[in-house]
Amino acid sequence: MPDAVQQPPISIADFQRRIRDMYFEKDAARGIDGTFMWMMEEIGELASALRNGSYEERLGEFADVIAWLTTIANLAGVDLTEAISHKYGSGCPGCGALVCTCDDAEKP
Repeated sequence: MPDAVQQPPISIADFQRRIRDMYFEKDAARGIDGTFMWMMEEIGELASALRNGSYEERLGEFADVIAWLTTIANLAGVDLTEAISHKYGSGCPGCGALVCTCDDAEKP
């Protein structure tokens, strides 16, 4: 099997736009609740791939989960770049450090 063609890196903002362009009409018709259920199915598939899947299967399932999460963000009007920057741009939201120093029992 020939090596896969290396794709150029894609930013979160570019990915969110691409997902919106490809799927927004279908996603809007399905709604947030229906889309959330599809994402949960993909999370189950990711869990299975993490336990027993190949690297290629894991790649696909991680991509699917991110795509469905991005779809929900589009439907909810959330800019993922803004959300990530706002919550994690300065470091851990719990302790503020770039390398988390929160107690292991705490959720940062």
